[in-house]
Amino acid sequence: MLKTTIAGSLPKPAWLATPRTLWAPWRLEGAALDEGRRDAVRLAVRDQEQAGIDIVTDGEQSRRHFVWGFVEGLEGIDWSRLVTIGIRADRYKAEVPTVTGPVRRRGSIHGEEARLLRASTVRPIKVTMPGPMTIVDTIADAHYGSRAALGRALAACLNEEARELAALGVDVIQLDEPAFNVYMDEVRDWGIEALDAAVAGLACRTAVHICYGYGIKANIDWKGTLGGEWRQYEQTFPLLAKSRIGGVSLECANSRVPIALIELLGDKDILLGAVDVATDAVETPAEVAAVIREALRHAPAERLYPCTNCGMVPLAREVASAKLRALAAGAALVRAELAPAAGRP
Repeated sequence: MLKTTIAGSLPKPAWLATPRTLWAPWRLEGAALDEGRRDAVRLAVRDQEQAGIDIVTDGEQSRRHFVWGFVEGLEGIDWSRLVTIGIRADRYKAEVPTVTGPVRRRGSIHGEEARLLRASTVRPIKVTMPGPMTIVDTIADAHYGSRAALGRALAACLNEEARELAALGVDVIQLDEPAFNVYMDEVRDWGIEALDAAVAGLACRTAVHICYGYGIKANIDWKGTLGGEWRQYEQTFPLLAKSRIGGVSLECANSRVPIALIELLGDKDILLGAVDVATDAVETPAEVAAVIREALRHAPAERLYPCTNCGMVPLAREVASAKLRALAAGAALVRAELAPAAGRP
């Protein structure tokens, strides 16, 4: 009950990549880079275990960016044709590769990462991958001519990868779809269809992460334009309630999301964002517990998994570690409050 997890990423050690930077270049090369990434994964797992996190990830330590980690393993992507595009409805600019042919996996993309993670802990593990729509929004297309067509092709690649990961002992596969908070019509028209295709036939638990972005200036400024209540979830949650996805990871801590919207998710698991990743201020366990208690007014404890709002790669490592400890401690407070009631006949 109230098992904790994180959205996905953790800060990388300074010896591996530039701290507090998205798309940070690696500081190592060749065999040293391979070894450094493996060491960083072991450190990320240790930090989560020591903090008391129940379902752990590898902190995405082997990926420069949460989208590129998957895209780099695909055929049909030309990395020599980098172009600058606006992503998330032109919220910010990014230099991205170009799709020049049919997208296919060259082979396993995250299999080695999953094997290392599985060997590094006895706790349940979660592997994250970008969702089809978010990949579409983070690359340039010069082949398919349709975001929906490209999204469906990517969903097939993701499903192949996800099936292999599940067979390796991954307990939870999460697809990250921040684009679902931006392109509401596309979510309805093809986004849910592509998401369902990506998780079709999986025996493990599944989730989709939909947030308001990393704690970077472009996202913080965008949030300031959304008004007194952030109701984007109101449009997507009823669609997700009817989907194949098993759970939904959402942003609730220090946000203007009406938490009652989680009622729209039906019987889905709720990965409840109870830690704000857009500030260096570390929550107290009591503050984390308050978010969880509010969610309990709208969903049963058995479906709640306290989590971070989003990935923490832009944060300082010591800040992220402190937030992990607060998350686990806050969940423990509420778990202890619920224990007497659970024990009554």
